[in-house]
Amino acid sequence: MKLHTLKPADGSTKSRKRIGRGTGSGRGGTSTRGHKGAKSRSGYKSKSGFEGGQMPLQRRVPKFGFKSFNRVEFKPVNLDTLQGLADQFNLEVIDMEALVAHGIASKNDKIKILGGGELKSKLNVTAHKFSETAVAAIETLGGSVNKI
Repeated sequence: MKLHTLKPADGSTKSRKRIGRGTGSGRGGTSTRGHKGAKSRSGYKSKSGFEGGQMPLQRRVPKFGFKSFNRVEFKPVNLDTLQGLADQFNLEVIDMEALVAHGIASKNDKIKILGGGELKSKLNVTAHKFSETAVAAIETLGGSVNKI
């Protein structure tokens, strides 16, 4: 061991500058808090969204519309997506397990099949909801529609 090879142990030194440790530290005095006011004092807490007495943004912005907290949200899946799955993985039955396995939906999603795109093969589709155009397109090719 030689003096020029000495170094601190791993984890024993910190790179951040410690504040409030005297004027010689470069961060003494007001300790980066500025002069006077509530923010310079210990124990200061601010409510989220508080703007110093000015009317806060969430109260200034106009509000409109209504969203029911009882609403049921569906994950939309179009017919062309189903056709792509059927072609790529050679499927005839498309249900929740198939959609989850191939990353179209997650296991807790409710699925609604929509009539977007074109369906070319006969499919047996199982989902929570169907649009009228999707049902018509699936049944004209001889496929079946099953609601969960």
